[in-house]
Amino acid sequence: MPNAARSAPTRQRIIAAVLQIIGEGGVAAVTNRGIAKKAGVSLGSVTYHFETQHDLLRESLLHFVREETRHFTELADQCRSQDIDMAAAASLAGQVACGTPFDSTHIAPFELYVQAGRDERLRAAASEAFEAYDRLAAQILTALGVPNAERLAATTVAVVMGLQLRRLATGSAADDLVDALLLLARGAADESAQEPAGPPASRR
Repeated sequence: MPNAARSAPTRQRIIAAVLQIIGEGGVAAVTNRGIAKKAGVSLGSVTYHFETQHDLLRESLLHFVREETRHFTELADQCRSQDIDMAAAASLAGQVACGTPFDSTHIAPFELYVQAGRDERLRAAASEAFEAYDRLAAQILTALGVPNAERLAATTVAVVMGLQLRRLATGSAADDLVDALLLLARGAADESAQEPAGPPASRR
């Protein structure tokens, strides 16, 4: 583990170690001894901070999502302050995707989402994670002036995560991500433009 991580509080070091281990070997590779070794802490520290493996997995997933949400919220604020259009925002998203290394920490959430399909105890954490991403997507889409941003948010998140999973599995570039985001945003704008401005006269 890097020196910077070793200087972090014990709980954060344990979480970082869990994400690395999951990314490298899957959920089955998570053991208290392995965590303690990678985090550079005592075995007792792991069990002190997290009573069960379920606690470890849940908190690790939520920690990752909170950090990612914070990062992308900063990007959303940047979009608003620079008053960029949809094409520029999509391009920025592609740059961010390409610049995000698929290291063990970024692979881990995909493993945890699959694990949530097997373990009902993780589903509340997975739901909280997706809700955070949905809120963030709605915030960014609203800032870009996309109509019906909240309705489109979950679809946007699904497209981004699906294409990121494809990129992870195939090593492909993020060009499809930019095209998909533009397609969604422009489609929503076109749909809004075609809607009548008010209720039909017969319903008034």
